[in-house]
Amino acid sequence: MEERKSTVSAKKTSKKVPAAKRDHEKMAWHAIYVRSRSEKKVVSQLTEMGIVCYLPLVTRVKQWSDRRKKVEEPLFKSYVFVYSSDKQYVPILNLFGVLKFVMFEKQHPVDVPESQILAIKKFVSDYEHGEEYKMLNNEELKVGQMVRIISGPMKGLTGRLETIRDKRHLIVYIEVVGQFIPVHIPRAKVEPV
Repeated sequence: MEERKSTVSAKKTSKKVPAAKRDHEKMAWHAIYVRSRSEKKVVSQLTEMGIVCYLPLVTRVKQWSDRRKKVEEPLFKSYVFVYSSDKQYVPILNLFGVLKFVMFEKQHPVDVPESQILAIKKFVSDYEHGEEYKMLNNEELKVGQMVRIISGPMKGLTGRLETIRDKRHLIVYIEVVGQFIPVHIPRAKVEPV
């Protein structure tokens, strides 16, 4: 019975302090590209392996012909962030649903700065707490124009306006780790460049 308890304790510890961290390997956040609509399954598998991961989720109201329902969706469709080392590269790629790491010149996974992960977490928190409904300005925006984020954790980032969903919600393509990722953002948090 003692051995079993220590095994469980080791598993709990490995979730908080990844094995690679204990082995003094370089740990960093990376973005992985996964199959469409399999983000939550991949996160479940990563968690079972003891790998720290982050899937930013936002709650949206979906309208069907007969009902409305709140649905939790990934902020970045088909992307999951993992805190991993080089040794974990192959085991992560072998998970069902994982297609590839976001790479730099097809040589090594791009490190995502901790500050960007924290900014995404803050954005998700603000979104869930209704900050997106505060209207700050009413300047006219057009699809295709460049915009700058003026408030919140992503303040200062620029991107291309892709879609105007309604008066309060936009989709802006922002370059993150060498790729353009769609960000759902409140109208109040952007201005034309």
